[in-house]
Amino acid sequence: MMAPLLGLVLAGGHSSRMRTDKAALSYGRRPQLEQAFELLAPRVSLAYVSVRAEQTRERLRAAYPQIVDGAAGSGPIAGIIAAQARHPDAAWLVLACDLPLLDGATLDHLIAGREAGRLCTAFRSVFDGLPEPLCAIYEPASREPILAHVAAGRDCPRKFLLAHDILLLDPVRPAALDNANTPQDFEGLRASLATKDAT
Repeated sequence: MMAPLLGLVLAGGHSSRMRTDKAALSYGRRPQLEQAFELLAPRVSLAYVSVRAEQTRERLRAAYPQIVDGAAGSGPIAGIIAAQARHPDAAWLVLACDLPLLDGATLDHLIAGREAGRLCTAFRSVFDGLPEPLCAIYEPASREPILAHVAAGRDCPRKFLLAHDILLLDPVRPAALDNANTPQDFEGLRASLATKDAT
């Protein structure tokens, strides 16, 4: 029997390379956080936004149900741990907030391909074949191994996936998981999307 599927949009990052809040960036008419949440929410039983404690009253994030990072871990894995602590019997579809090309078909493919007997179902990167940890489903059984991973001084969710029994899917549209980490990346993607919309 599959655990219920909940959703988590990761929006607690410092956006240090971008030098501005990636969740608030807009490639069109809506902030990235709004776009990601609206894609995720209809596909799960409950959806939340992952935030750091100091972000809870920030205007954009305050509009959504929140799960605040705890003391365990840092970066994205801290959000995953906090979500699993809130609802330990649920599976979590974890989604980065900075995937401007993500579409519903990609999430539907991930959900349809889910194998509850694995710790995680994730996409295989089209660039290096490694797991994409920030558009993935984490089953309840992954909770203790993730805590052990962090207790051993490791915070990288990709390294966690590489070390455990997971299912890797090929994305239906390779560009769907592209993200932007720098101002140059942002401008390039925004220009590309604007050109596409104009044609």
